[in-house]
Amino acid sequence: MKKKYNVYGIGNALVDLEFQVDEEFLKVHGVKKGLMTLVDVEKQNELIKAINQEDTRQKPGGSAANTIIAVSQLGGSAFYSCKVANDAHGDFYINDMHNAGIDTNYLRQKPEEGITGKCLVMITADADRTMNTYLGITSRLSPLEVDENAIKNAEYVYLEGYLTATDSGFKAMKRAKALAEDNGVKTAITLSDPSIVENFGERLKQLTEQKVDLLFCNEQEARKFTAKDELNNAFKELEKAAQAFAVTRGDEGSVLYDGSDLHDVEPVRINAVDTNGAGDMFAGTFLYGITNEMTFKEAGNLASRTSAKVVSQYGPRLNKDEMRALIEANISND
Repeated sequence: MKKKYNVYGIGNALVDLEFQVDEEFLKVHGVKKGLMTLVDVEKQNELIKAINQEDTRQKPGGSAANTIIAVSQLGGSAFYSCKVANDAHGDFYINDMHNAGIDTNYLRQKPEEGITGKCLVMITADADRTMNTYLGITSRLSPLEVDENAIKNAEYVYLEGYLTATDSGFKAMKRAKALAEDNGVKTAITLSDPSIVENFGERLKQLTEQKVDLLFCNEQEARKFTAKDELNNAFKELEKAAQAFAVTRGDEGSVLYDGSDLHDVEPVRINAVDTNGAGDMFAGTFLYGITNEMTFKEAGNLASRTSAKVVSQYGPRLNKDEMRALIEANISND
């Protein structure tokens, strides 16, 4: 029997505030380039004030949310568990998810008082993105936000590695994974960011001690997670954590492991202006593909095209028409 949802995701709900900066700005303000760093609201406001740009691009974000949006825009069905506050940013966030056709736990829950989390995305001329994140109320995401019924009705549960940064978020991940395993639902996880692997690697290893069905990461995260510098050795270690995996390699494409064989996916050559959301887009497209009758290689080829398209513009998402056009192009090319 076909499940109601292709993918159930759980992750941080963050409103993205995007600015262009130069590398000197990052150095002057002691910001670690290319990484996600958790900061308090005072530090975040201090940086926004220092940037002093009026043309803020404000968009609903969060890594797993971007992935879930991609699934939906491609024509899939999805559910998202998160935590927002009873404020303007929280309303903005949930309305955007529902308008995208995604069910959330806020169909049954009411937001609490607090501050909705925000991610300051600083984009440099080399298209790299540096994130300083104030989690706000999403730091209190817990097993209370996990929706058991939605998990039972999903093909995959997708876990955002960023959640390992808080005790309650880690508990929510373990709860969602346990429910999936108890109900025969496949599990997928993203390692999210090199800083997460470095600081919370033990928690990620706990989650993959009982193998996940699918693991997403980039090559830097793969090396840190496995403590193997040579990529082929890292792949062998990843096989111990996941039945299958996808490792993105930027302009060198990606490598897929389907449980028995490795497959190289060629990159799509494009002028990158903003790499924010590339990995999220790859994961969402890939999950859509394998839950909609595509092979690993077919899903990987489509994911390569959508992630290339998203880095050619500012912001971590495309619109539905762009996504559907890419599917049609993928079909005609394959």
